Amino acid sequence: MEELPSQYDPKNVEARIYNEWLTRGFFESSTKPLSSFGGSSSGGNLKPFTILLPPPNITGSLHMGHALNATISDILIRYHRMKGFRTAWLPGIDHAGIAAQNVVEKNLRKEGISRFDLGREKFITKVWEWKEKYGNIILDQLKKLGASCDWSQTRFTMDKNYSDDVAKAFVHYYEKGLIYRGKRIVSWCTRCGTSLSDLEIEHKEETGKLYFIKYPLVDNIANIIVATTRPETMLGDAAVAVNPQDKRYKDLIGQLVKLPLTNREIPIIADDGIEIGFGTGMVKVTPAHDLLDSEIGARHNLTIYEIINERGKMTELVGIGYQGLKVLECREKVIQDLQALDLIEKIEDYSHSLATCYRCATTLEPLLSNQWFLAMTKVATSNIRDKQQEKSLRDQVLEIIGSQQTKIVPENFEKPFIAWLNNTKDWCISRQIWWGHQLPVYFCSKNKQEERKMQNEKLKTEENTFIVSTEKPKKCPFCDQCDMEQAPDVLDTWFSSALWPFAGISEKDLKEFYPSSVLITARDIINLWVGRMIFSGMEFMGSTPFEKTLIHGTILTKDGKRMSKSLGTGIDPLVLIEKYGADATRFGIIWQAMGNQDIRWDEAAVLAGKKFTNKIWNAARFALGRNEAQNEKQKVQTIEPKTEQDKIILGKLASAKKTLEQNITSYDFGQGLHTLYDFFWHDFCDIYLEASKNQKDENTNQILLNVLLESLKMLHPFMPHITEEIYQKLPIEHNSWLILNNWD
Repeated sequence: MEELPSQYDPKNVEARIYNEWLTRGFFESSTKPLSSFGGSSSGGNLKPFTILLPPPNITGSLHMGHALNATISDILIRYHRMKGFRTAWLPGIDHAGIAAQNVVEKNLRKEGISRFDLGREKFITKVWEWKEKYGNIILDQLKKLGASCDWSQTRFTMDKNYSDDVAKAFVHYYEKGLIYRGKRIVSWCTRCGTSLSDLEIEHKEETGKLYFIKYPLVDNIANIIVATTRPETMLGDAAVAVNPQDKRYKDLIGQLVKLPLTNREIPIIADDGIEIGFGTGMVKVTPAHDLLDSEIGARHNLTIYEIINERGKMTELVGIGYQGLKVLECREKVIQDLQALDLIEKIEDYSHSLATCYRCATTLEPLLSNQWFLAMTKVATSNIRDKQQEKSLRDQVLEIIGSQQTKIVPENFEKPFIAWLNNTKDWCISRQIWWGHQLPVYFCSKNKQEERKMQNEKLKTEENTFIVSTEKPKKCPFCDQCDMEQAPDVLDTWFSSALWPFAGISEKDLKEFYPSSVLITARDIINLWVGRMIFSGMEFMGSTPFEKTLIHGTILTKDGKRMSKSLGTGIDPLVLIEKYGADATRFGIIWQAMGNQDIRWDEAAVLAGKKFTNKIWNAARFALGRNEAQNEKQKVQTIEPKTEQDKIILGKLASAKKTLEQNITSYDFGQGLHTLYDFFWHDFCDIYLEASKNQKDENTNQILLNVLLESLKMLHPFMPHITEEIYQKLPIEHNSWLILNNWD
């Protein structure tokens, strides 16, 4: 019998064991039963237990959130594989439009060039080169953690098949009247040069200033006082608004005020959207640069003045002295000029939430922009699908969640998700970058018309000569002459991610893998991703894409703050794996994952995992040592207890296994690991191993071996490498690999 070394060294085991699993095809989601691999599965013909890996960005490297998600997924996959299910853990990576473009542009700047110097085609070639060199790094890092994904099924959201499905989805929505083009207020990042959807905005608290500005009444020597945090936008004011219930200003409604620093007279209007308690209760209205102001402007037919451009600079509409200034520069000059005219009543400190870009942290500008939108609450105008009752995309998700066709776990995340759905707005899906899925929209290059200002300065969208198609038309249907131009915009990355459960997958595989069993994700992308996948699944597959959505906690710093690489508070899982081993790292992560709550990270848990691997190893060496006299491998048999300690350990084993199964199926992984730890360390090692030293008989030796075998099975989903290594040395007849062993 081959002996175990005196000490366990994960560096000599983990990579070797993982490569054995990989080369033997044990991770592959084959339609063949596990018995074809030499396993003992009795459930080979069951529909696969399927998990979709949330596709990490090609710009990413493994962080603790990825490690938590992957470890939970691997526990479920390994458990169900041993339970006899054909398992399918389908991996892939996301093209990460804005993030990837930023990375490549940053590299180009080091060479002294920009993407505009290269042009679109050559720039995209550069991004593909970068992707081929660095894009799969995070998947290789997941392998170091022990992730048993079916790597043969790896997809990329810019693969041709995937891209084709994205284009088809756009055309489908457009033909149903759910995608439209219009000029509306969007959140604009002047650094990235693109629009963002509401869900791509990060908010940070800032202590700024609240400026109280005097606006002179036209027919009166008195002033009104308007409060604002952005005095520079007053140059685009079209009105001053008050709440109609505010008795203080009832007599002022309808009067005109002289807009300071301009020659414009603007009205005082009443609107229910004004908050009486903000500032003085009198609010400036700038329809082109604030969402609420835009809605007020539409209700009152106000003139629109676009005073900030897409580069974050003031336009010619602001007049001499301000034109061309950056926003903050203009703010300072406006304040100075107002103070010189004695039009500043007072300035107070004011804490408020500042909208920033989720990629580069630049303060966002609300701008009017011509964009493409996906309607969330509109019922389709055409009846493409054979459905009894057409529902809006939002209502499809509400129905799925309400009927528990997709169950959210834990259920406390359901109410805020539903609340968000009930208040959702149309989704801005177009982005003004180059890397991504270019819109399948083609314009007549001779007659392409843009929005223009009418005499009353109101913006109007002209009828555009374009068609929406998955393929470029060979002949322009409008002029019959030009080579049609494809729209330069690309789709929001989340548009393609919303198709992740089925895009780019063959029809044959879809029958096997759709819908998936459970989606495992973090709470910060529930709205960004989960809801959008549900309505996409309903729209294109006719059913929800997953039966359950498990929302796991967030790994925080020890003092409860979000981890940040830039602040030096991030933890690199690869450093932990190098220091302690993958199994110990997995142990440390799950040990702290109790009840789906956020984790205040403590590396001591990983050290405890390292000590536990040593305990497992030494217990195995003891049990194997008691059975070293066997000359050949024995069949695993049911052993009858002969002593009180025999009865106790076998009873504890049965209880631990039953409890562990309940923990895993209820997604209480941390408690499951605690159950295992207590059984193995206390009941098996501290008590029975010690008692067995006085029970030197063959029956006790067999119980030691059997309990060790069952312990390895239970531990395998959590700590796969060490358990497989020990399993290979057991002097019993078995199915050659623990990963395929029958759990029962």
